[in-house]
Amino acid sequence: MDIEAIYKSHEALLEGHFLLSSGYHSSRYLQSAKLLESPKVAKTLTDELSTKITQANLNIDTICSPAIGGLIAGFSLATSMEKRYIFTERVSLNMQLRRGFDIKQGENILICEDIITTGGSAMECAVVLESMGANIVGFACLANRGFCKTTQDSTASKPNCTLYSHLPLFALGNIRIDMHEADNCPMCKDGGTQAIKPGSRAN
Repeated sequence: MDIEAIYKSHEALLEGHFLLSSGYHSSRYLQSAKLLESPKVAKTLTDELSTKITQANLNIDTICSPAIGGLIAGFSLATSMEKRYIFTERVSLNMQLRRGFDIKQGENILICEDIITTGGSAMECAVVLESMGANIVGFACLANRGFCKTTQDSTASKPNCTLYSHLPLFALGNIRIDMHEADNCPMCKDGGTQAIKPGSRAN
């Protein structure tokens, strides 16, 4: 599955000057909400992702996503895998599990995002769940930006990947996107354009 071509075909791979939730600047942005506005597309993608995960023979009780970006992908994956679905969300910048969701001691949870860059939001989610007694068994996403090693990659993760190195990361594919620190962004220096924030989280 060519996940980059799929994003492009649904006009969900944007070109411009973007400020990412990580604080980095980029000339390309993956707008998963646009891709997943079609339930049929979402099901096709997560059915394929479910197949990859099932082949690993993980014991999974629940799928959890950090809000808001991972919600549709996570729910669709939980539907494909017929698993319970919950989500965490930020309250005053702190990730929390709310809305009456509970965690059983030793509950095996797979964390699902739409996009994994360095894995920061996924790890925030993992830490909250672990503090409540959960056992994190892996991570999953539709597209990986290439900083973290997936199950189909032969190269190691880059130093800025924050995901647990001993757990698998399942992805439909990598979409490598150059990112720049704000004070070293060539688009800021060359064109003087202002980076826009198309995502869900303010920086």
